[in-house]
Amino acid sequence: MSHLDELDEYEAELELRLKKEYQAVFGLFRYCVLTQDATYLCNRLERTYVPQQSYPFFHLKLEDVWVWDKNRPTRMIPRTEIFVISGDVTIEELRAEGDEEPLTAETLAERIGESSPREEDF
Repeated sequence: MSHLDELDEYEAELELRLKKEYQAVFGLFRYCVLTQDATYLCNRLERTYVPQQSYPFFHLKLEDVWVWDKNRPTRMIPRTEIFVISGDVTIEELRAEGDEEPLTAETLAERIGESSPREEDF
């Protein structure tokens, strides 16, 4: 087996773990935000349309965020801001405000279970 094959196998394993984690945590979040560069799950979202003469843009503020990125050591971050200048942004409301399940570290750990990478995997 060549080094390239091993690297492909490793990348495929990371992608599979990420997909399993996404399925496990999806139900914990209220919004799904899709940009040209990334996918985010979050519980709080503020969006602002900022008209400009040359190009309009959207300013998004997200809290309790899970980021789709297999290369991050942790995908959970407390907050982030996104400025979308070109391209599309899709915002999906996954459930109504009264249906929210509180997001805690324990709930997240239970949902992820075996799908999260362990230290010995690296």
